[in-house]
Amino acid sequence: MTTDMPARMLRLLALLQTRREWAGTELADRLGVTTRTLRRDIDRLRELGYPVEGTTGRAGGYRLAAGTAMPPLLLDDDEAVAIAVALRTATTDITGIEETALRALAKLEQVLPTRLRTHVAALQQATTAPVAYGVAARAQADPAALALLAAACRDREIVTFGYTTRHGTPGPRRAEPHSLVPAAGRWYLVAYDTHKDDWRTYRLDRITDPTPTGHRVPPRELPAPDPAAYLAAKIATAPARYRAVATVAASAATALARTQGLPERVTPLTAETCAVDLSGDSLHRIAQLLAALGEVTAVEADPEVLTHLRTVARSTLRLTEHSSDSGPPRAEKAE
Repeated sequence: MTTDMPARMLRLLALLQTRREWAGTELADRLGVTTRTLRRDIDRLRELGYPVEGTTGRAGGYRLAAGTAMPPLLLDDDEAVAIAVALRTATTDITGIEETALRALAKLEQVLPTRLRTHVAALQQATTAPVAYGVAARAQADPAALALLAAACRDREIVTFGYTTRHGTPGPRRAEPHSLVPAAGRWYLVAYDTHKDDWRTYRLDRITDPTPTGHRVPPRELPAPDPAAYLAAKIATAPARYRAVATVAASAATALARTQGLPERVTPLTAETCAVDLSGDSLHRIAQLLAALGEVTAVEADPEVLTHLRTVARSTLRLTEHSSDSGPPRAEKAE
């Protein structure tokens, strides 16, 4: 990202970051230069603020130490896009650091090469506010795929890709991308499936080989107030492996805050009671949410869920029975 640094010096810095210490002769061989040229490159890195230390030994060597000042960052394309995506997500009003993130994002964009600045601009335009919905196991998202799909959302360009369903069935897809939405540690693509002639949501970690077709189409009207609301509704009504509904002696707002769930899954019964749909694919997660709710008065659930809850309850009871109420032994005072 620092345009006045030769490619050889970028490679030198990358090598220094991969190993604690390098012999000078080995570094020179890797770069295909003389040790004299290597010394000049090391001096240039030091001038730019990178704390490269010389090491003693038979042949002498170099290592990259932690510096007190922040030198220019060297990022590859995927790293730059990933940082921009993280900062863009942090600019929403649910993080508490949105103003700081916005300033950092503006500074990053100023030093990005044109090609990356275009990718980041597309991501900003295509990405909506995150769906505030609990915490799931985080799934890896390919920065290159994010950038490609963001550009397709911006340009309203049809894309094709492979997709693996929640049941593990792979198949081809052809869709008109609309928006990218982060939710619960994952990224989702909201798009209109041209084969199914309907709106769909796709998890990015299940998408393979996204390819633009070059065919642009007029924008379609999303059947929801915004992409985040559409995704939240889809998540709330998605088929689940295990069904569980709890009746709670608390207001709907209280239950929602305790579980960080979706409003669509909380139904007020009275001012002080509500029903919470805890259905999902993880028995462990259902038990966690049930414990977080607190004042549960009834549970309607599949037999597998009830069996798991009984097992957890018995295990917890055994732990309490074998625990000592007296606490840890006190150390005797020395005479």
